[in-house]
Amino acid sequence: IGACAEVHSDTEAVAGKSFKLGCISCKMRGEVEATATVDWMFRARGEATFMHIYSYDGEASSIIDERFQDRMEWHGSRNTLDLQDASVDLLNVTFDDSGAYHCIFNRVLGYKHYEFSTIASKVVHLTVVGKAARSTASIMSEVMMYASIIGLQFWLLVEMIYCYRKIAAAGEEALRASAAEYLAIASESKDNCAGVQVAE
Repeated sequence: IGACAEVHSDTEAVAGKSFKLGCISCKMRGEVEATATVDWMFRARGEATFMHIYSYDGEASSIIDERFQDRMEWHGSRNTLDLQDASVDLLNVTFDDSGAYHCIFNRVLGYKHYEFSTIASKVVHLTVVGKAARSTASIMSEVMMYASIIGLQFWLLVEMIYCYRKIAAAGEEALRASAAEYLAIASESKDNCAGVQVAE
């Protein structure tokens, strides 16, 4: 059995797109056998009470509220009656889907001589927008990318100037050395020529 982590659901959906309503309730005692059923409730903005919209028992699902007919699909635990992930996909999101979603686990823990019932629940406050907003992390990563590109270009420019100056200085030194060597050879040749003339 894989590890269970209670990750919070996203809370912003885009109209016309699909959205996963996340709901995870981890069982505290992994060695205890259990079964669970899940019910989803919905309270639209401006409404006072939650309405039962969806249920799942580990084998079959039921969409109770006609507003969500053909628009809710199970996305949670599969091939088990011990449900811990009760996430559902909300298809073709509309602005009317904004509101609070209440996910309720009805879990029965099976001990050797008795059963114990527990209830766990999560609430997701969903906002539907017309267009996906960029996250702060996305904006910051883009800013950092451009800053690093500019920084690298500046560093490359400095390195190029440094290398050019070093090469130019080495070239001038080589020219001076060559000129000095040429003058030394010329001077030596001149002295040799003078010696030959005297000998004659």
